Amino acid sequence: MWCVGRLTEEYRQRMYDLLDLYARPFRSREPVVCLDEKSKQLLKDSRQPLPIKPGTPVRLDYEYVRGGTCNLFVAVEPKGG
Repeated sequence: MWCVGRLTEEYRQRMYDLLDLYARPFRSREPVVCLDEKSKQLLKDSRQPLPIKPGTPVRLDYEYVRGGTCNLFVAVEPKGG
């Protein structure tokens, strides 16, 4: 979920600085790297899923077994390809 702080003048200026950075042309000596992180639950089926029949939608059980959690991290250089 995104939370936007108060739109003060400092906030706006920092936002525009970041947008200007994204708009710059690609420079191999000055890469722009974007980072993101997300936590996920690792879930397993509590029962063997039923086989799918033609013309029938997938049926998922509401019960599951918790398999812990993990953190996903991503680093991307969007203009580098």
